[in-house]
Amino acid sequence: MRTMKAFSILLAVLSLTAGSTFAADSPIIAPGAKLEKLAEGYSFTEGPAADGDGNVFFTDDPNNRIVEWSAADGKFSDWLKPAGRANGTDFDKVGNLIVVAPEKGELWSIAPDKTVTVLVTNFDGKVFNGPNDLWIRPDGGIYFTDPDFYSDHDQSTRVEGQNVYFVTPDHKTVTRVTNDLFKPNGIIGTADGKVLYVGDYGAGKTYAYDINPDGELTNKRLFCDFGSDGMTIDEEGNVYLTEFAVMVFDKTGKRIERIEVPETPTNVTFAGKDNDLLFITATTSVYGLKMRVKGKR
Repeated sequence: MRTMKAFSILLAVLSLTAGSTFAADSPIIAPGAKLEKLAEGYSFTEGPAADGDGNVFFTDDPNNRIVEWSAADGKFSDWLKPAGRANGTDFDKVGNLIVVAPEKGELWSIAPDKTVTVLVTNFDGKVFNGPNDLWIRPDGGIYFTDPDFYSDHDQSTRVEGQNVYFVTPDHKTVTRVTNDLFKPNGIIGTADGKVLYVGDYGAGKTYAYDINPDGELTNKRLFCDFGSDGMTIDEEGNVYLTEFAVMVFDKTGKRIERIEVPETPTNVTFAGKDNDLLFITATTSVYGLKMRVKGKR
């Protein structure tokens, strides 16, 4: 077993070396760029989001904390603990960190001074399975996924099914917008707010939807045969999915890049002062990769 593990690690290292060698030919990776481990020693990293200065806030679920990475000096520090077992995060236009907090099945808004406001607690009186990831559309409406990954909440008190929900910009109304996904997980939308991508982690597929102004989703279509834990999108509309590698697809669903990571990647975002660092959370560590392209902000 140890020999096989060592061999697997060697293969991963070789894959990364090969990826760096061919970076000059990549449509999205900066020439000569190498994947760098930025920090390690976490229990399970997830949910990275970058603020307007390129600093990243990510979660370490088992340790119930949100960690901040400074774009200016590369240092890490605990930003909020406890944190509701936070998972996915995203920043709204005024700088609040919007967080899915599965400990009680809630959606939070955390102000820069760390004041927590609970935005959503239930759907029709039922608690959620465990809100997992989210995306904020341009007008402030929020989409979030609610899969059941061994939820601690009593089944009799929980919502039916594993679905995607929409919260209106005023945070007063919650609507269920899917009812036919197996285990929705990663989620991201286009910069113009017209298309939503949802990774069905359980089915191993990612779907695209058209977004209606009222939050409803229409024209469901298969985007690619690859599920996703966490997702992001760049300025060219390429979609980044995570599972056993970071897989990148153009807006037509054609795969254009595969980024190998020594640990299982869980989520991605663009970060750094120039918004061209691909920041990858991967189980016990976080990684960075310089890109040709920038993320959307």
